[in-house]
Amino acid sequence: MSWTVVIPVRRAPAAKTRLGPDIADAGRAELARAFALDTIEAALAARTVGRVIVVGDDPSLAGSAEFLPEPTSPDRGLDVAIRHGIARAQIVPVGPADAAGGPSPVRVAVLLGDLPALRPDELDLALDAAARHPLSFISDADGAGTTFAAATVGGFEPRFGAASAERHAGAGFVELDASALPGITHDVDTVDALETALHLGVGVHTAEAVARLADRKDAS
Repeated sequence: MSWTVVIPVRRAPAAKTRLGPDIADAGRAELARAFALDTIEAALAARTVGRVIVVGDDPSLAGSAEFLPEPTSPDRGLDVAIRHGIARAQIVPVGPADAAGGPSPVRVAVLLGDLPALRPDELDLALDAAARHPLSFISDADGAGTTFAAATVGGFEPRFGAASAERHAGAGFVELDASALPGITHDVDTVDALETALHLGVGVHTAEAVARLADRKDAS
């Protein structure tokens, strides 16, 4: 059974503010878009992923993934976008029935859209591990945040944001061992984090965006 992966992508004006003041607004927006493109492409290439839903305000990011416009409610934000994506993911397309004659259960994972060093095989390993638990998560490299959460059951309510690793554990999510999956734990919010991701090896979109920014800096 394959997974549906929901990837929320923040609006450009709010994206990657912690990269400044080292990088100008336009550069941050360019990098944020590159991070998202590389994350989405890694998810699309993973063998265990059957459906990718991108939640955001820019349909051009989705490529061959399914695009879902970000809600326009006043409280729009990461949590709202994630809930919106999960609700769409749990609408089961017409397809093969399970042994009892009903629709196959939906396995849903949420993956943050700023993982430029993510490789498809890493995501496959994470999803294979997640398949053994009703609820699971992977903390970020600092151990405080979360980059990935997954459910093989209904009632999936992940808790991204500040201190999310502790909140996921407290809500019964099993923390998965990601010591061999550096691309899935290294989200990029700061210049130092970007340097670490570049050392790990980033996707083509991020590599090209970084090169363009370096060229502009050298020319100025």
